[in-house]
Amino acid sequence: MKLKTLIDDLNGLLKIQDIVDDSLNGLQVENRGEVQKVALAVDASAAAFEKAHESGADFLFVHHGLFWDRPVSVKGSMYHRIRLLIESNIALYAAHLPLDIHPEFGNNAQIERILGWPITNDFGEYHGSIIGKEVRFSSPVPLTQIVNDMKRKLNCEVRAWEFGKKRVCRMGYVSGGGLSLLDQAIEAGYDAFITGEPKHSSYWMAKEAGINVIFGGHYATETLGVKAVGEHIQEKWGLETVFIDLPTGL
Repeated sequence: MKLKTLIDDLNGLLKIQDIVDDSLNGLQVENRGEVQKVALAVDASAAAFEKAHESGADFLFVHHGLFWDRPVSVKGSMYHRIRLLIESNIALYAAHLPLDIHPEFGNNAQIERILGWPITNDFGEYHGSIIGKEVRFSSPVPLTQIVNDMKRKLNCEVRAWEFGKKRVCRMGYVSGGGLSLLDQAIEAGYDAFITGEPKHSSYWMAKEAGINVIFGGHYATETLGVKAVGEHIQEKWGLETVFIDLPTGL
C-alpha cells in the first residue's frame, strides 16, 4: 500500500495534530513511498531498526521516536540511526502522548482492558492533556493483590514503595515515565499511584505523603499500545506486522 495512505490513517486515528507534545509525532523519516510489512517497537533505537530490516519490514511504528522538543545534529548515534533507516528503506513513525491518551489503542486504555479495574474517572494532566485513569474499588483491595495481578496479567516485574495503606480503595495510574504526576495523585488523596519507573527524587515525597507507589516498568507498560496499533493495522489493511521486543529492564 502507499505510505501516504497508512500515514493519513494513523494521523487521523491518533489525532496527531490535536495533541501538544514534546515528541515530533507522526512520520519522522520517509521510505520510498510503499509499505508491505510493518514492524512495531517501543523505542527508536539502532537495534530496533536492524531487527526491522531483518524481518523485511519497510515501516516501523514506535512510541518513543528520534525527534523531540529541540533540533539535534545528525551526527554520532543519530547519524547512524537515520542512515540505517534510509539504507534499509524503512519509514519511521512515532506516537508518544497520542498513543498514551487514545481511548481504545492507548497504553492506559490497554492497561484498563487487561486488568479489568473499575475506572471511575480520568486522571493526570500533562501538557494540557489528561493522560491517565482513576480507579475506585467498591471494597478495599489488598495492595499485594494489585501487585500480583499486575505481575500475572501484564507479565512484568513489579516493585512497590509500600508507604501507605495495606488495602487500597482509590488509585491513579499513568503508563511509562509518569512519576512527575505523583503530586497530582497525592493531591487527589489516592491510596496508591501506579506508573512505569521510579525516580530517586520522588522517593521522599511519596514516603512523607504516605502513598503507595507501584512500578510496572516503563518499557513493559508501554508495549501495550504499540501492539494494539499493530493489530489495527493488520485487521484494517491486511498488512503483515511484527512486534520487536527489546526490553530495557526499566
